[in-house]
Amino acid sequence: MIDALGQFLQVVELGSVSAAARRVHLSQPALSAAIVRVEQYFGAQLLVRTRRGVEPTAAGEVAVAHVRSLLASLGDAQRAVAEVVGLKAGEVRIGAGATACTYVLPRFLAKFRERAPGVRLRLREATTEELLGDLESGGLDLAVLASEVGVTMPGEPWCDDEVLLVAAPGGARDVFVTFPPGASTRGLLDKHFAGAEVAMELSSIASVKGHVRAGIGMALVSRVAVERDLRQGAMVRVRDPRVPIVRRFWLSHRGLARLSPAALALRELLLAQPPQLRAATRGAKAKSRSRL
Repeated sequence: MIDALGQFLQVVELGSVSAAARRVHLSQPALSAAIVRVEQYFGAQLLVRTRRGVEPTAAGEVAVAHVRSLLASLGDAQRAVAEVVGLKAGEVRIGAGATACTYVLPRFLAKFRERAPGVRLRLREATTEELLGDLESGGLDLAVLASEVGVTMPGEPWCDDEVLLVAAPGGARDVFVTFPPGASTRGLLDKHFAGAEVAMELSSIASVKGHVRAGIGMALVSRVAVERDLRQGAMVRVRDPRVPIVRRFWLSHRGLARLSPAALALRELLLAQPPQLRAATRGAKAKSRSRL
């Protein structure tokens, strides 16, 4: 029907079925049949033959305006879809926990923006439960979920992370600074350090680290979040048989068929070269900084 509508406009523009047939490379009977289909669709006679050629009827004049608008909109839609498929436009909504948002995803998102500057990126920091809910409702395209190794989460395995117990040199070792319930590392704390006294529940990893550096207490955090602090001596690793704890990051979505071209491209970038978050070895230097 779309082709027939375009052919109808050609007849109106040229005022001749034969001339229009030549332009659209159809036989005259085939073009006449297309016009009949259009008139049947609208339920009215749209064209009439006069001494000057073929002209639109009153109903035809109304139809012409709307058909032109429709075909123009379809052309815009076609171009917009081509831009999305070609990663010149679109949007990707991704969510993750504090560690992934702050220390893992930024370089990947920056690289993706270089490759597809026309695609809008939206990043949300949230708990695992919130991320799963947003995925299910369609509020997110992709989510980075964390679980202890051995616990399967929905999605594709991405990389492993190492969670350490840290404190300030000479800082308090009898209380914990941590995240509110629902955060991944808070779940590890409640499981592996059951009954531990929590002095502070803070919503940002920067706040957790700031209070640990101030000597308020210990914290269970990803190694990637405290590498610089450990190198600079602002924090030390606390020896405990329960750490390090290895957890796995998963790249979760509602299925490849439901991902936009831009979301598929970001997924491929993330999976192509997963980050190395675990220490290859725990050398003597790291051990020398550990304290009881």
